[in-house]
Amino acid sequence: MVKHWQQARLALAMRNKRCALAVVAFFSLSTVAILFIRTTSDSCNQSLPLIQSEPHSNPLEFIKSKLVLMVSHELSLSGGPLLLMELAFLLRAAGSDVVWITYQKPPQPDHLIYTLENKMLHRGLLVVEARSEKAVDTALNADLVILNTAVAGKWLDAVLKEKVSEVLPKVLWWIHEMRGHYFKVEYVKHLPFVAGAMIDSHTTAEYWKNRTRERLGIKMPETYVVHLGNSKELMEVAEDSVAKRVLREHVRQSLGVRNDDLLFAIINSVSRGKGQDLFLRSFYESLMLIQEKKLQVPSLHAVVVGSDMNAQTKFETELRQFVMEKKIQDRVHFVNKTLAVAPYLASIDVLVQNSQARGECFGRITIEAMAFRLPVLGTAAGGTVEIVVNRTTGLLHPVGKEGVTPLANNILNLATHVERRLTMGKKGYERVKERFLEPHMAERIAFVLKEVLRKSGHN
Repeated sequence: MVKHWQQARLALAMRNKRCALAVVAFFSLSTVAILFIRTTSDSCNQSLPLIQSEPHSNPLEFIKSKLVLMVSHELSLSGGPLLLMELAFLLRAAGSDVVWITYQKPPQPDHLIYTLENKMLHRGLLVVEARSEKAVDTALNADLVILNTAVAGKWLDAVLKEKVSEVLPKVLWWIHEMRGHYFKVEYVKHLPFVAGAMIDSHTTAEYWKNRTRERLGIKMPETYVVHLGNSKELMEVAEDSVAKRVLREHVRQSLGVRNDDLLFAIINSVSRGKGQDLFLRSFYESLMLIQEKKLQVPSLHAVVVGSDMNAQTKFETELRQFVMEKKIQDRVHFVNKTLAVAPYLASIDVLVQNSQARGECFGRITIEAMAFRLPVLGTAAGGTVEIVVNRTTGLLHPVGKEGVTPLANNILNLATHVERRLTMGKKGYERVKERFLEPHMAERIAFVLKEVLRKSGHN
């Protein structure tokens, strides 16, 4: 895949495009952006006014020379840590001093952690050990502390101990989780006392508000809902026809599919909660419908990006067994987990976002796919319903087994209606341009940070 990306870069260079596009291949979860923010409390739900900035100005300039400590519960390829890294780079580019802490690390050396930490060092961040005196001193002296995910709350007591109360008034807690097992007192007991919480969708914010009150008897702090968005680097690739053509040709060649075949892809870490099993059942059902109705459509293929060839989990084994049992090995392609999602977005025709239960907290891959003019087939749950406009930018289906047949019908719908597929992709791209870009983020995140700094007396 690196070879594919290098060839795309060569094509871009021939058209005098910036070499920064290489960033997308290694860091495709692009800079976090905010659609809108609303404060929530038990007494009111207030919409914030639209913030306008001068052309070419950086609304984060106020963060210059501020000391910002970022605490991540882990450093991995999962969405939470990567989003925090992106925000760290953004603040560093605005002139702030950024210190990074990873609370949980494996005892043995880890190549991925080494690579990501070196990336941060090269971008001007300072990386310190989570339990060191340097970490405590930084927390006490910082203008702003950003905790990432609910699990990071364990760091407060474990490291700061009796000094926790000195730090809480300047903490912004960024929460991404939707699963019930994160609602533990040991994780979030300090949540009511921080300066604010930042959550990726209104659905998730409401869930946290109700769940913490009903299950734990605690009240959420002032909460800002932030929708994520696409970086300039990713948008540049998505809007460059030469780059997309090069990537499309090489990825399809590597998968062994033709240019006119239709590819439906699910791009998530392979796990039951992401719904790859139900997607494959829907895909198989759509193949049977095509055969039963004797429809004349291009050859359909399912691409599962996010596999783990080394782990060989029970769930992934079940997926592969299903494919073998149904004899659709030539139609289903498993791709190892990767940060380089841009080549796959350039090569497929439809994205399937099939997260189950409460759905995705937001679903970053959804807006990335829309930037590539792809229609989205998504579950009617979580942040997906705040991104996808049903029947306009994609089609929604129920979660669970009840959604298998509707998803199969939606696959068939887009497979048999080329113009509908293309129109939905175009509408999705327009929605991204209106709501999910880096400039939207810069203004909105500036508001949140200013509010937190004002409350802590560091503005």
